[in-house]
Amino acid sequence: MGKTNRKRGREPKDSVPETLDYQTIADMDEVFSVSNVELIESSTERRPRGRPRKTPQLSDMHEKPVVLSSTRRMSHAAENADFVVSMSVPGDGLSAEQPARIEAVARVVPAMDAVVKVFCVHTEPNFSLPWQRKRQYSSSSSGFVIGGRRVLTNAHSVEHYTQVKLKKRGSDVKYLATVLAIGTECDIAMLTVNDDEFWEGVSPVEFGTLPTLQDAVTVVGYPIGGDTISVTSGVVSRIEILSYVHGSTELLGLQIDAAINSGNSGGPAFNEKGNCVGIAFQSLKHEDAENIGYVIPTPVIKHFIQDYEKNGAYTGFPILCLEWQKMENPDLRMAMGMKPDQKGVRVRRIDPTAPESKVLKPSDIILSFDGVDIANDGTVPFRHGERIGFSYLVSQKYTGDNATITVLRDSKMLKFNIKLATHRRIIPAHNKGKPPSYYIIAGFVFSTVSVPYLRSEYGKDYEYEAPVKLLDKLLHSMPQSEDEQLVVVSQVLVADINIGYEDIVNTQVLALNGKPVKNLKSLANMVESCDDEFLKFDLEYQQIVVLRTKTAKAATLDILTTHCIPSKMSDDLKT
Repeated sequence: MGKTNRKRGREPKDSVPETLDYQTIADMDEVFSVSNVELIESSTERRPRGRPRKTPQLSDMHEKPVVLSSTRRMSHAAENADFVVSMSVPGDGLSAEQPARIEAVARVVPAMDAVVKVFCVHTEPNFSLPWQRKRQYSSSSSGFVIGGRRVLTNAHSVEHYTQVKLKKRGSDVKYLATVLAIGTECDIAMLTVNDDEFWEGVSPVEFGTLPTLQDAVTVVGYPIGGDTISVTSGVVSRIEILSYVHGSTELLGLQIDAAINSGNSGGPAFNEKGNCVGIAFQSLKHEDAENIGYVIPTPVIKHFIQDYEKNGAYTGFPILCLEWQKMENPDLRMAMGMKPDQKGVRVRRIDPTAPESKVLKPSDIILSFDGVDIANDGTVPFRHGERIGFSYLVSQKYTGDNATITVLRDSKMLKFNIKLATHRRIIPAHNKGKPPSYYIIAGFVFSTVSVPYLRSEYGKDYEYEAPVKLLDKLLHSMPQSEDEQLVVVSQVLVADINIGYEDIVNTQVLALNGKPVKNLKSLANMVESCDDEFLKFDLEYQQIVVLRTKTAKAATLDILTTHCIPSKMSDDLKT
């Protein structure tokens, strides 16, 4: 038998659950991470190549009938709000609370007409073969109409879109939509429809204020399991800074206990007054957790909308491009020269490309942000009886805004005005709709590393399967210049000229002929303009690749023809 193809990463790990198992109570501060949370994926509709799947019957979906008690009938009616007005409950009389619940649900019904179903055809880039794209597939999700003839949905619902269509509730017509803006960090996208017929008889939703704990919420959308609108109800169980899986950022979020599933993405969450208080976007998958969903709250939504209206495009959420340390230890505070009444956090590292690197220094103690005092654990007062991470204050700002930061340096208090900007990572979390860059010489495929690239190469468990060197740069490295990229030899297309180099996979390129490689474009320019006899590539792990320059350039065309590759470099490198 032939030799089994070796996987590109480390040895496969043992089968483990997709979520974290908690070991001790002390670990609870660290358990919330991207690996815990999954996006509420759009309901995908890939065209099967074999026989069609068997449609599940009602008997397959429910092993035994569900009998509602008299005290549960009204909550069941709340989940089917279309029928609330004409529904009567036989048997027991209504309690004093039940008419109020019917009235609350009935107020949500008019706003439900603004909820639309989003149909999207996606064509994702193939990061492993960057000169081509993957097979297209379709998905469906939810959205809702807002003022200004616009529609909001999730960013991951229209990611890598080729075509987007919208269908109103009770309509059989799908209208072509135009994507106005995609906010990757906040997982929100804005659409519009040019056809005037779409907007007839539709009233935009009104936004409400940020709800409080135990406030009732109603999630409306088109989840998997049916073609008509679905309504589920619950309460707000937590308000805090959440990890946004799609955006790889941390922003304010709501945790609710309403059941939300695939296809609910982009659907609105209404309060008892019928006002929108958020957008459903992800859920927690854990064997010990049930009905834990997450909603993008109105402050984040309004920030996205106002950002678009202010700049004509989405510019992002600014953050402080630094790492900080808690100052809860009394000995640490004393050693840093802090007085007993002073609180704050210590600056560990600063991104050298960020504006704050010009005024802040490592070991500075950040005491306040825009006049709001920061506690030793990095939190600030939020509402009565609540505290929240001080990054919330930063996320309320817009890109380019100024902020006042008070720091303690050498026992002296200093104030600085900092211009806020978005964070640029050496391994970006998104390509923001752009096709991947590549360059090919003598069968060596050079590319840049991003999170989608790692996911394409190593699957959804790339945090375990990818090489340790790449993961270390993903988690800890900061760019030293604004145009720095992590360039790797993605693979080697086997040919006579590259004999002996076939096993080089996803290895970083450090230098060419002794000159450091800053980004992929500089590498391509150095190779194309090289007049030396040899091309010497210095790779990670003290590995080198040496090719004769004229022979390598001459062999490239034949290799491209063999593998049906249209060009030796991507379009962005040609300019």
